[in-house]
Amino acid sequence: MKFFASLSLLAAAAAGAAPLAAQGGGLQPPPDPPGNPTTAEKAMLGKALFWDEQLSSTRTVACGTCHAMPAGGSDPRTVIGDPRSTHPGADGVFGNANDVFGSPGVTRSAADGSYLADPAFSLSPQVTGRRSMPVINAAYARTLFWDGRASEEFRDPVTNQLLLQRMAALESQAAGPPVSDVEMAHENRDWVQVAAQIEDSAPLALASGVPTDLENWINGRAYPALFSEAFGTIAVTPGRIAMAIAAYERTLFSNQAPIDAFLNGNQNALTQQERRGFNLFNSRRLDCSLCHGGPVFTDNRFHYTGTRPQNQDLGLGGISGDPRQDGQMKTPSLRNVELRAPYFHAGDAPDLRAVVDFYNRGGDFNGQNKANAIRPLNLTQGERNDLIAFLGRPLTDPRVAAGAPPFDAPTLYSQSANRPLVYGAPTAGSLGNPVFIANEPPLLGNASMTMGVDRAQPNARAMLIIDRADNAVGSTVRGVRCFLGLTAAQMRTVVQLDAAGTGSTSTAVPGNSSLAGLTVYAQWFIEDAGGPRGVAATDARAITLFVN
Repeated sequence: MKFFASLSLLAAAAAGAAPLAAQGGGLQPPPDPPGNPTTAEKAMLGKALFWDEQLSSTRTVACGTCHAMPAGGSDPRTVIGDPRSTHPGADGVFGNANDVFGSPGVTRSAADGSYLADPAFSLSPQVTGRRSMPVINAAYARTLFWDGRASEEFRDPVTNQLLLQRMAALESQAAGPPVSDVEMAHENRDWVQVAAQIEDSAPLALASGVPTDLENWINGRAYPALFSEAFGTIAVTPGRIAMAIAAYERTLFSNQAPIDAFLNGNQNALTQQERRGFNLFNSRRLDCSLCHGGPVFTDNRFHYTGTRPQNQDLGLGGISGDPRQDGQMKTPSLRNVELRAPYFHAGDAPDLRAVVDFYNRGGDFNGQNKANAIRPLNLTQGERNDLIAFLGRPLTDPRVAAGAPPFDAPTLYSQSANRPLVYGAPTAGSLGNPVFIANEPPLLGNASMTMGVDRAQPNARAMLIIDRADNAVGSTVRGVRCFLGLTAAQMRTVVQLDAAGTGSTSTAVPGNSSLAGLTVYAQWFIEDAGGPRGVAATDARAITLFVN
Protein backbone atom coordinates (compact mmCIF):
# COMPACT_ATOMS: atom_id res chain seq x y z
CA MET A 1 0.00 0.00 0.00
CA LYS A 2 2.82 2.40 0.79
CA PHE A 3 4.27 1.73 -2.70
CA PHE A 4 0.98 2.68 -4.39
CA ALA A 5 0.61 5.75 -2.15
CA SER A 6 4.07 6.88 -3.24
CA LEU A 7 3.08 6.40 -6.89
CA SER A 8 0.01 8.58 -6.28
CA LEU A 9 2.13 11.36 -4.83
CA LEU A 10 4.55 11.18 -7.73
CA ALA A 11 1.70 11.27 -10.22
CA ALA A 12 0.19 14.30 -8.52
CA ALA A 13 3.52 16.09 -8.53
CA ALA A 14 3.97 15.33 -12.20
CA ALA A 15 0.54 16.85 -12.81
CA GLY A 16 1.69 20.18 -11.44
CA ALA A 17 1.35 19.87 -7.65
CA ALA A 18 5.07 19.94 -6.95
CA PRO A 19 4.72 21.17 -3.34
CA LEU A 20 3.09 17.88 -2.29
CA ALA A 21 6.40 16.60 -0.96
CA ALA A 22 6.46 19.45 1.54
CA GLN A 23 3.41 17.96 3.27
CA GLY A 24 4.63 14.36 3.31
CA GLY A 25 1.43 12.62 2.20
CA GLY A 26 -1.75 11.97 4.16
CA LEU A 27 -2.25 11.74 7.91
CA GLN A 28 -1.71 8.35 9.55
CA PRO A 29 -3.15 7.34 12.99
CA PRO A 30 -1.00 8.51 15.93
CA PRO A 31 1.12 5.97 17.81
CA ASP A 32 0.47 4.89 21.39
CA PRO A 33 3.06 5.38 24.12
CA PRO A 34 4.61 2.16 25.44
CA GLY A 35 2.64 1.32 28.57
CA ASN A 36 -0.71 2.82 27.54
CA PRO A 37 -2.01 1.00 24.47
CA THR A 38 -5.31 2.31 23.17
CA THR A 39 -8.17 -0.18 23.50
CA ALA A 40 -11.82 0.32 22.67
CA GLU A 41 -12.73 0.05 26.36
CA LYS A 42 -10.09 2.52 27.50
CA ALA A 43 -11.05 5.00 24.78
CA MET A 44 -14.71 4.72 25.78
CA LEU A 45 -13.83 5.37 29.42
CA GLY A 46 -11.71 8.33 28.35
CA LYS A 47 -14.57 9.69 26.28
CA ALA A 48 -16.90 9.52 29.27
CA LEU A 49 -14.35 11.29 31.47
CA PHE A 50 -13.52 13.90 28.81
CA TRP A 51 -17.16 14.97 28.58
CA ASP A 52 -18.02 14.65 32.28
CA GLU A 53 -18.41 18.00 34.04
CA GLN A 54 -18.16 16.13 37.34
CA LEU A 55 -14.39 16.13 36.79
CA SER A 56 -14.47 19.74 38.00
CA SER A 57 -15.04 20.86 41.59
CA THR A 58 -18.16 22.82 40.72
CA ARG A 59 -19.47 20.24 38.22
CA THR A 60 -19.69 22.96 35.59
CA VAL A 61 -16.61 22.36 33.39
CA ALA A 62 -15.54 19.27 31.43
CA CYS A 63 -12.45 18.84 29.28
CA GLY A 64 -14.83 19.13 26.34
CA THR A 65 -16.17 22.47 27.57
CA CYS A 66 -13.00 24.15 26.28
CA HIS A 67 -12.44 21.69 23.41
CA ALA A 68 -15.69 21.50 21.45
CA MET A 69 -15.51 19.36 18.34
CA PRO A 70 -17.45 21.57 15.85
CA ALA A 71 -15.05 24.36 16.87
CA GLY A 72 -12.12 22.24 15.70
CA GLY A 73 -11.39 21.03 19.22
CA SER A 74 -11.01 24.53 20.66
CA ASP A 75 -13.34 26.79 22.67
CA PRO A 76 -16.24 28.44 20.80
CA ARG A 77 -16.99 30.54 23.90
CA THR A 78 -13.86 32.61 23.26
CA VAL A 79 -15.10 35.82 21.67
CA ILE A 80 -13.03 38.96 21.17
CA GLY A 81 -14.42 41.74 23.35
CA ASP A 82 -16.81 39.52 25.31
CA PRO A 83 -16.21 40.17 29.04
CA ARG A 84 -17.05 36.54 29.79
CA SER A 85 -13.96 35.36 27.88
CA THR A 86 -11.62 38.30 28.57
CA HIS A 87 -8.52 38.08 30.75
CA PRO A 88 -6.85 41.38 31.70
CA GLY A 89 -3.43 40.19 30.60
CA ALA A 90 -0.06 40.84 32.18
CA ASP A 91 -0.97 44.29 33.53
CA GLY A 92 -4.15 43.08 35.28
CA VAL A 93 -6.18 45.92 33.74
CA PHE A 94 -9.22 45.29 31.57
CA GLY A 95 -9.94 47.26 28.44
CA ASN A 96 -6.52 47.83 26.89
CA ALA A 97 -4.19 46.21 24.36
CA ASN A 98 -2.93 43.69 26.94
CA ASP A 99 -6.30 41.92 27.18
CA VAL A 100 -6.27 38.22 26.29
CA PHE A 101 -9.26 36.26 25.06
CA GLY A 102 -9.34 32.82 26.64
CA SER A 103 -11.68 30.24 28.15
CA PRO A 104 -14.11 30.78 31.03
CA GLY A 105 -13.37 28.34 33.83
CA VAL A 106 -14.75 28.22 37.36
CA THR A 107 -15.63 30.82 39.95
CA ARG A 108 -12.80 31.03 42.45
CA SER A 109 -13.79 28.89 45.41
CA ALA A 110 -12.62 27.20 48.60
CA ALA A 111 -12.69 23.48 49.38
CA ASP A 112 -16.03 23.81 51.21
CA GLY A 113 -17.65 25.17 48.04
CA SER A 114 -17.86 28.79 49.21
CA TYR A 115 -16.95 31.40 46.65
CA LEU A 116 -13.92 33.67 46.99
CA ALA A 117 -13.78 37.10 45.39
CA ASP A 118 -11.04 37.15 42.77
CA PRO A 119 -9.26 40.51 42.32
CA ALA A 120 -9.89 40.45 38.56
CA PHE A 121 -13.06 38.42 38.09
CA SER A 122 -14.84 38.75 41.47
CA LEU A 123 -17.40 35.90 41.47
CA SER A 124 -17.64 35.60 37.69
CA PRO A 125 -15.97 32.51 36.21
CA GLN A 126 -12.26 33.09 35.89
CA VAL A 127 -10.75 33.19 32.39
CA THR A 128 -7.57 31.48 31.24
CA GLY A 129 -4.62 33.61 30.19
CA ARG A 130 -4.36 31.94 26.77
CA ARG A 131 -6.65 30.71 24.00
CA SER A 132 -7.29 26.96 24.19
CA MET A 133 -5.29 24.85 21.75
CA PRO A 134 -7.11 22.23 19.63
CA VAL A 135 -7.36 18.74 21.11
CA ILE A 136 -7.93 17.24 17.66
CA ASN A 137 -4.61 15.96 16.26
CA ALA A 138 -2.84 16.86 19.52
CA ALA A 139 -1.67 13.23 19.76
CA TYR A 140 1.15 13.88 17.28
CA ALA A 141 2.99 16.36 19.53
CA ARG A 142 5.88 15.54 21.86
CA THR A 143 4.94 18.43 24.18
CA LEU A 144 1.65 20.24 24.75
CA PHE A 145 0.27 23.60 25.87
CA TRP A 146 1.35 26.83 24.21
CA ASP A 147 4.46 26.85 26.42
CA GLY A 148 5.23 23.12 26.16
CA ARG A 149 4.99 22.45 29.87
CA ALA A 150 3.32 19.05 29.32
CA SER A 151 6.24 16.81 28.41
CA GLU A 152 6.24 13.36 26.86
CA GLU A 153 7.21 11.87 30.22
CA PHE A 154 4.18 11.11 32.40
CA ARG A 155 4.45 10.79 36.16
CA ASP A 156 1.78 9.79 38.63
CA PRO A 157 0.06 13.05 39.73
CA VAL A 158 0.15 11.92 43.37
CA THR A 159 3.30 9.83 43.89
CA ASN A 160 5.45 11.29 41.09
CA GLN A 161 6.27 7.72 40.06
CA LEU A 162 7.32 7.46 36.40
CA LEU A 163 4.42 5.76 34.62
CA LEU A 164 5.22 6.43 30.97
CA GLN A 165 8.71 7.33 29.78
CA ARG A 166 7.97 8.76 26.35
CA MET A 167 5.27 9.75 23.88
CA ALA A 168 2.89 10.63 26.72
CA ALA A 169 2.33 14.37 26.32
CA LEU A 170 -1.44 13.80 26.24
CA GLU A 171 -1.34 12.08 29.63
CA SER A 172 0.82 14.89 31.04
CA GLN A 173 -1.55 17.52 29.67
CA ALA A 174 -4.64 15.79 31.04
CA ALA A 175 -3.18 15.97 34.55
CA GLY A 176 -3.22 19.77 34.57
CA PRO A 177 -6.73 21.29 34.23
CA PRO A 178 -8.57 19.23 36.90
CA VAL A 179 -6.35 20.76 39.60
CA SER A 180 -6.13 24.25 38.08
CA ASP A 181 -8.11 26.63 40.29
CA VAL A 182 -8.88 28.73 37.22
CA GLU A 183 -9.99 25.97 34.87
CA MET A 184 -11.71 23.26 36.93
CA ALA A 185 -10.77 23.24 40.61
CA HIS A 186 -11.31 24.84 43.98
CA GLU A 187 -8.19 26.25 45.57
CA ASN A 188 -5.68 23.64 46.76
CA ARG A 189 -7.58 20.80 45.13
CA ASP A 190 -5.41 17.73 44.61
CA TRP A 191 -5.71 14.64 42.48
CA VAL A 192 -6.80 12.45 45.38
CA GLN A 193 -9.91 14.63 45.63
CA VAL A 194 -10.43 14.55 41.87
CA ALA A 195 -10.34 10.74 41.78
CA ALA A 196 -12.62 10.44 44.81
CA GLN A 197 -15.24 12.71 43.24
CA ILE A 198 -15.19 10.71 40.00
CA GLU A 199 -15.42 7.40 41.86
CA ASP A 200 -18.57 8.61 43.63
CA SER A 201 -20.20 10.09 40.51
CA ALA A 202 -22.58 8.38 38.11
CA PRO A 203 -20.92 8.57 34.67
CA LEU A 204 -22.14 11.56 32.66
CA ALA A 205 -24.95 12.19 35.14
CA LEU A 206 -25.13 15.83 34.05
CA ALA A 207 -25.11 15.19 30.30
CA SER A 208 -27.90 14.50 27.85
CA GLY A 209 -27.86 13.20 24.30
CA VAL A 210 -24.98 10.84 25.08
CA PRO A 211 -23.75 9.16 21.86
CA THR A 212 -25.43 5.78 21.51
CA ASP A 213 -22.26 3.70 21.47
CA LEU A 214 -21.01 5.40 24.63
CA GLU A 215 -24.36 5.12 26.39
CA ASN A 216 -24.61 1.44 25.50
CA TRP A 217 -21.09 0.80 26.78
CA ILE A 218 -21.75 2.55 30.09
CA ASN A 219 -25.05 0.66 30.38
CA GLY A 220 -25.94 2.16 33.76
CA ARG A 221 -22.68 1.06 35.39
CA ALA A 222 -20.68 3.07 37.92
CA TYR A 223 -17.19 4.38 37.22
CA PRO A 224 -15.37 1.61 39.15
CA ALA A 225 -16.95 -0.98 36.84
CA LEU A 226 -15.90 1.03 33.80
CA PHE A 227 -12.34 1.27 35.12
CA SER A 228 -12.36 -2.48 35.69
CA GLU A 229 -13.26 -3.13 32.08
CA ALA A 230 -10.64 -0.69 30.80
CA PHE A 231 -7.78 -1.47 33.19
CA GLY A 232 -8.58 -4.83 34.79
CA THR A 233 -9.42 -3.68 38.33
CA ILE A 234 -11.95 -1.26 39.83
CA ALA A 235 -9.34 1.21 41.14
CA VAL A 236 -10.16 4.80 40.09
CA THR A 237 -6.71 6.41 40.25
CA PRO A 238 -5.36 9.73 39.03
CA GLY A 239 -2.92 8.04 36.65
CA ARG A 240 -5.66 5.91 35.12
CA ILE A 241 -7.96 8.92 34.67
CA ALA A 242 -5.26 10.74 32.70
CA MET A 243 -4.34 7.65 30.67
CA ALA A 244 -7.96 6.96 29.73
CA ILE A 245 -8.55 10.56 28.64
CA ALA A 246 -5.34 10.42 26.58
CA ALA A 247 -6.44 7.14 24.96
CA TYR A 248 -9.68 8.80 23.86
CA GLU A 249 -7.83 11.84 22.57
CA ARG A 250 -5.67 9.58 20.38
CA THR A 251 -8.82 8.63 18.49
CA LEU A 252 -9.36 12.31 17.62
CA PHE A 253 -7.28 12.59 14.47
CA SER A 254 -8.84 14.17 11.39
CA ASN A 255 -7.65 12.53 8.17
CA GLN A 256 -10.68 12.89 5.91
CA ALA A 257 -10.29 16.49 4.81
CA PRO A 258 -10.14 17.34 1.09
CA ILE A 259 -6.38 17.86 1.51
CA ASP A 260 -6.04 14.16 2.38
CA ALA A 261 -7.67 13.11 -0.88
CA PHE A 262 -5.48 15.63 -2.72
CA LEU A 263 -2.28 14.41 -1.07
CA ASN A 264 -3.24 10.90 -2.10
CA GLY A 265 -3.49 11.86 -5.73
CA ASN A 266 -7.04 13.15 -6.31
CA GLN A 267 -6.42 16.34 -8.26
CA ASN A 268 -10.12 17.22 -8.22
CA ALA A 269 -10.24 17.37 -4.42
CA LEU A 270 -9.22 21.06 -4.49
CA THR A 271 -10.56 23.87 -6.62
CA GLN A 272 -8.22 25.88 -8.80
CA GLN A 273 -8.14 28.70 -6.26
CA GLU A 274 -7.43 26.28 -3.41
CA ARG A 275 -4.61 24.72 -5.43
CA ARG A 276 -3.13 28.16 -6.06
CA GLY A 277 -3.27 28.79 -2.33
CA PHE A 278 -1.69 25.40 -1.63
CA ASN A 279 1.19 26.12 -4.03
CA LEU A 280 1.67 29.58 -2.58
CA PHE A 281 1.59 28.19 0.97
CA ASN A 282 4.42 25.79 0.13
CA SER A 283 6.51 28.22 -1.92
CA ARG A 284 9.95 29.39 -0.82
CA ARG A 285 8.69 32.91 -1.24
CA LEU A 286 6.39 32.54 1.79
CA ASP A 287 7.94 29.62 3.72
CA CYS A 288 4.63 28.87 5.49
CA SER A 289 5.44 25.16 5.41
CA LEU A 290 8.64 25.69 7.39
CA CYS A 291 6.50 25.83 10.52
CA HIS A 292 3.26 24.36 9.19
CA GLY A 293 4.63 21.48 7.13
CA GLY A 294 4.00 17.77 7.28
CA PRO A 295 0.66 15.95 7.29
CA VAL A 296 -0.40 17.56 10.59
CA PHE A 297 0.50 21.02 9.24
CA THR A 298 2.73 21.90 12.18
CA ASP A 299 6.36 21.38 13.13
CA ASN A 300 5.22 21.06 16.78
CA ARG A 301 8.03 23.44 17.71
CA PHE A 302 8.13 26.88 19.33
CA HIS A 303 8.60 30.26 17.70
CA TYR A 304 8.23 33.93 18.54
CA THR A 305 6.23 35.44 15.71
CA GLY A 306 5.50 38.93 17.01
CA THR A 307 1.79 38.62 17.81
CA ARG A 308 2.37 40.30 21.18
CA PRO A 309 5.36 42.03 22.81
CA GLN A 310 7.99 39.42 23.60
CA ASN A 311 7.92 39.85 27.38
CA GLN A 312 4.15 40.09 27.75
CA ASP A 313 3.89 36.29 27.86
CA LEU A 314 7.19 34.41 28.05
CA GLY A 315 5.76 31.19 26.64
CA LEU A 316 8.44 28.50 26.36
CA GLY A 317 10.97 30.85 27.98
CA GLY A 318 8.86 30.95 31.12
CA ILE A 319 9.13 27.18 31.40
CA SER A 320 12.74 26.69 30.32
CA GLY A 321 14.18 29.80 31.98
CA ASP A 322 16.15 30.46 28.79
CA PRO A 323 15.73 34.11 27.72
CA ARG A 324 16.48 33.10 24.13
CA GLN A 325 13.10 31.35 24.16
CA ASP A 326 11.09 34.23 25.63
CA GLY A 327 7.82 34.74 23.81
CA GLN A 328 8.05 31.48 21.88
CA MET A 329 4.74 29.65 21.49
CA LYS A 330 3.92 26.24 20.12
CA THR A 331 3.00 26.08 16.44
CA PRO A 332 -0.65 24.96 16.21
CA SER A 333 -1.85 22.54 13.57
CA LEU A 334 -3.70 24.14 10.68
CA ARG A 335 -6.06 21.23 10.24
CA ASN A 336 -9.65 22.41 10.80
CA VAL A 337 -8.27 25.91 11.34
CA GLU A 338 -11.26 27.65 9.76
CA LEU A 339 -13.41 26.33 12.64
CA ARG A 340 -11.20 27.72 15.39
CA ALA A 341 -11.51 31.52 15.34
CA PRO A 342 -10.25 33.63 17.04
CA TYR A 343 -6.55 32.92 16.55
CA PHE A 344 -3.10 33.09 18.19
CA HIS A 345 -2.35 32.36 21.84
CA ALA A 346 -4.05 35.58 22.94
CA GLY A 347 -7.10 34.99 20.75
CA ASP A 348 -6.86 38.44 19.20
CA ALA A 349 -7.06 37.70 15.45
CA PRO A 350 -10.78 37.50 14.62
CA ASP A 351 -10.61 35.51 11.38
CA LEU A 352 -8.29 33.93 8.83
CA ARG A 353 -8.05 37.14 6.83
CA ALA A 354 -6.64 38.89 9.90
CA VAL A 355 -4.12 36.04 10.29
CA VAL A 356 -2.99 36.26 6.68
CA ASP A 357 -2.74 40.05 6.94
CA PHE A 358 -0.65 39.68 10.08
CA TYR A 359 1.89 37.45 8.34
CA ASN A 360 1.81 39.60 5.22
CA ARG A 361 2.99 42.63 7.20
CA GLY A 362 5.67 40.60 8.97
CA GLY A 363 4.09 40.53 12.41
CA ASP A 364 3.29 43.36 14.80
CA PHE A 365 6.21 43.26 17.27
CA ASN A 366 9.90 42.50 17.14
CA GLY A 367 12.24 40.63 19.46
CA GLN A 368 15.75 39.28 19.38
CA ASN A 369 14.51 35.76 18.71
CA LYS A 370 11.78 36.57 16.21
CA ALA A 371 11.50 33.79 13.63
CA ASN A 372 13.27 34.59 10.36
CA ALA A 373 10.24 33.42 8.39
CA ILE A 374 8.20 36.31 9.83
CA ARG A 375 8.90 39.08 7.34
CA PRO A 376 6.86 41.27 4.97
CA LEU A 377 5.52 39.08 2.18
CA ASN A 378 4.09 41.69 -0.22
CA LEU A 379 1.11 39.55 -1.14
CA THR A 380 -1.44 40.86 -3.61
CA GLN A 381 -5.09 40.83 -2.62
CA GLY A 382 -5.66 37.92 -4.97
CA GLU A 383 -2.86 35.93 -3.34
CA ARG A 384 -4.31 36.59 0.09
CA ASN A 385 -7.67 35.34 -1.12
CA ASP A 386 -6.04 32.19 -2.50
CA LEU A 387 -4.30 31.50 0.81
CA ILE A 388 -7.51 31.99 2.77
CA ALA A 389 -9.32 29.65 0.39
CA PHE A 390 -6.68 26.97 0.95
CA LEU A 391 -6.80 27.37 4.75
CA GLY A 392 -10.56 26.85 4.75
CA ARG A 393 -12.39 23.93 3.19
CA PRO A 394 -9.32 21.90 2.09
CA LEU A 395 -8.06 21.51 5.67
CA THR A 396 -11.44 20.87 7.30
CA ASP A 397 -12.53 17.32 8.01
CA PRO A 398 -16.32 17.37 7.47
CA ARG A 399 -16.77 14.94 10.38
CA VAL A 400 -15.26 17.54 12.72
CA ALA A 401 -17.49 20.35 11.46
CA ALA A 402 -20.58 18.14 11.79
CA GLY A 403 -19.64 16.64 15.16
CA ALA A 404 -19.87 13.18 13.59
CA PRO A 405 -18.05 10.10 15.00
CA PRO A 406 -15.40 9.97 16.31
CA PHE A 407 -15.98 13.67 16.97
CA ASP A 408 -19.46 13.24 18.44
CA ALA A 409 -20.27 14.42 21.95
CA PRO A 410 -23.09 14.65 24.49
CA THR A 411 -24.86 17.86 25.39
CA LEU A 412 -23.26 19.24 28.54
CA TYR A 413 -25.15 20.59 31.54
CA SER A 414 -23.74 24.06 30.78
CA GLN A 415 -25.41 23.86 27.34
CA SER A 416 -28.72 22.46 28.57
CA ALA A 417 -32.13 23.63 29.73
CA ASN A 418 -31.34 22.25 33.21
CA ARG A 419 -29.51 25.43 34.16
CA PRO A 420 -31.31 27.84 36.53
CA LEU A 421 -33.44 30.24 34.53
CA VAL A 422 -33.25 33.99 35.08
CA TYR A 423 -36.47 35.91 35.60
CA GLY A 424 -37.58 39.09 37.26
CA ALA A 425 -35.35 42.14 37.61
CA PRO A 426 -32.91 43.46 40.20
CA THR A 427 -33.51 46.38 42.52
CA ALA A 428 -30.50 48.69 42.54
CA GLY A 429 -28.59 49.67 45.65
CA SER A 430 -25.67 52.01 46.31
CA LEU A 431 -23.44 50.29 43.73
CA GLY A 432 -26.07 49.56 41.13
CA ASN A 433 -27.65 46.17 40.54
CA PRO A 434 -26.38 43.29 42.69
CA VAL A 435 -25.75 40.09 40.72
CA PHE A 436 -27.02 36.57 41.40
CA ILE A 437 -24.39 33.85 40.75
CA ALA A 438 -25.97 30.43 40.08
CA ASN A 439 -23.91 28.24 37.78
CA GLU A 440 -23.85 24.88 39.56
CA PRO A 441 -26.21 22.03 38.70
CA PRO A 442 -29.33 21.27 40.77
CA LEU A 443 -28.69 17.55 40.26
CA LEU A 444 -30.44 15.34 42.78
CA GLY A 445 -27.82 14.21 45.27
CA ASN A 446 -25.39 17.05 44.55
CA ALA A 447 -23.80 17.47 47.98
CA SER A 448 -22.82 21.09 47.41
CA MET A 449 -24.65 23.48 45.13
CA THR A 450 -23.32 26.98 45.74
CA MET A 451 -25.21 30.20 45.01
CA GLY A 452 -23.60 33.59 45.41
CA VAL A 453 -24.22 37.30 45.29
CA ASP A 454 -21.78 39.78 43.72
CA ARG A 455 -21.45 43.56 43.32
CA ALA A 456 -23.47 44.19 46.44
CA GLN A 457 -22.92 46.58 49.34
CA PRO A 458 -19.60 45.64 51.05
CA ASN A 459 -19.80 44.16 54.55
CA ALA A 460 -23.58 44.14 54.46
CA ARG A 461 -25.90 41.33 55.44
CA ALA A 462 -27.63 39.44 52.63
CA MET A 463 -30.45 36.92 52.72
CA LEU A 464 -31.04 34.17 50.16
CA ILE A 465 -34.67 33.05 50.11
CA ILE A 466 -35.64 29.85 48.34
CA ASP A 467 -39.36 29.34 47.84
CA ARG A 468 -41.57 26.68 46.26
CA ALA A 469 -43.79 29.32 44.66
CA ASP A 470 -42.98 32.30 42.52
CA ASN A 471 -44.55 35.66 41.74
CA ALA A 472 -43.50 36.13 38.11
CA VAL A 473 -44.77 39.71 37.84
CA GLY A 474 -43.25 40.62 41.21
CA SER A 475 -44.61 42.51 44.17
CA THR A 476 -43.20 45.35 46.24
CA VAL A 477 -41.85 44.26 49.61
CA ARG A 478 -40.15 46.97 51.69
CA GLY A 479 -39.59 48.94 48.48
CA VAL A 480 -37.91 46.17 46.48
CA ARG A 481 -39.32 43.96 43.76
CA CYS A 482 -39.78 40.45 45.09
CA PHE A 483 -40.38 37.61 42.64
CA LEU A 484 -41.05 34.89 45.19
CA GLY A 485 -44.40 33.56 46.31
CA LEU A 486 -43.52 34.16 49.97
CA THR A 487 -45.22 30.97 51.02
CA ALA A 488 -44.72 29.18 54.30
CA ALA A 489 -42.41 26.67 52.59
CA GLN A 490 -39.32 28.82 52.45
CA MET A 491 -35.65 28.38 53.23
CA ARG A 492 -33.82 31.48 54.38
CA THR A 493 -30.06 31.85 54.74
CA VAL A 494 -28.35 34.98 56.05
CA VAL A 495 -24.82 35.65 54.78
CA GLN A 496 -22.36 38.32 55.90
CA LEU A 497 -20.86 39.84 52.75
CA ASP A 498 -17.15 40.55 52.55
CA ALA A 499 -15.32 43.79 51.82
CA ALA A 500 -15.71 43.15 48.09
CA GLY A 501 -19.49 42.94 48.38
CA THR A 502 -19.61 39.20 47.68
CA GLY A 503 -20.96 36.21 49.55
CA SER A 504 -22.24 32.71 48.95
CA THR A 505 -23.95 29.76 50.52
CA SER A 506 -23.85 26.07 49.68
CA THR A 507 -26.77 23.73 49.98
CA ALA A 508 -27.14 20.01 49.45
CA VAL A 509 -29.67 18.97 46.82
CA PRO A 510 -31.77 16.10 48.21
CA GLY A 511 -31.23 12.77 46.53
CA ASN A 512 -34.92 11.83 46.69
CA SER A 513 -35.89 10.84 43.14
CA SER A 514 -39.49 11.88 43.77
CA LEU A 515 -38.27 15.50 43.72
CA ALA A 516 -37.13 15.28 40.09
CA GLY A 517 -38.82 18.02 38.10
CA LEU A 518 -39.60 20.14 41.18
CA THR A 519 -38.94 23.84 40.54
CA VAL A 520 -37.94 26.16 43.36
CA TYR A 521 -37.39 29.89 43.17
CA ALA A 522 -34.62 31.96 44.68
CA GLN A 523 -33.65 35.61 45.14
CA TRP A 524 -31.05 37.53 47.15
CA PHE A 525 -31.97 40.56 49.32
CA ILE A 526 -29.23 42.83 50.68
CA GLU A 527 -29.23 45.50 53.39
CA ASP A 528 -28.22 48.64 51.51
CA ALA A 529 -28.93 52.25 52.49
CA GLY A 530 -28.84 53.18 48.82
CA GLY A 531 -31.77 50.92 48.00
CA PRO A 532 -35.47 51.70 48.51
CA ARG A 533 -36.21 51.55 52.23
CA GLY A 534 -32.68 50.29 52.82
CA VAL A 535 -32.86 47.10 50.73
CA ALA A 536 -31.45 46.04 47.36
CA ALA A 537 -32.17 42.78 45.51
CA THR A 538 -30.94 40.65 42.68
CA ASP A 539 -33.12 39.24 39.96
CA ALA A 540 -34.54 35.77 40.61
CA ARG A 541 -33.81 32.19 39.55
CA ALA A 542 -36.13 29.32 38.72
CA ILE A 543 -34.24 26.17 39.67
CA THR A 544 -35.58 22.81 38.53
CA LEU A 545 -34.18 19.73 40.24
CA PHE A 546 -33.22 16.99 37.81
CA VAL A 547 -31.80 13.51 37.61
CA ASN A 548 -30.28 11.83 34.59
